[in-house]
Amino acid sequence: MSRDRSFITNEHTGNPDVAKTTPIEFINQVQAERKKITWPTWKETWMTGLMVVIMTTILALFFLGVDSFFNAVVSALLKLAQ
Repeated sequence: MSRDRSFITNEHTGNPDVAKTTPIEFINQVQAERKKITWPTWKETWMTGLMVVIMTTILALFFLGVDSFFNAVVSALLKLAQ
């Protein structure tokens, strides 16, 4: 069974050739993509940071409760074993 060899392969890697770009074309493409970036506003950044702090605090309290519960269970079981 023969394989379809309709693509051109790179002799060094065996991968299909991709469009070749010169360094200048690459830099122009990077600059064009960089201009498309939309940075968040200061308010969005602050609100996101605040949400991270709130969620981290909630999770810390949750895991404190779970840890305290398991500590109480293990302590009770150890008391029974004595």
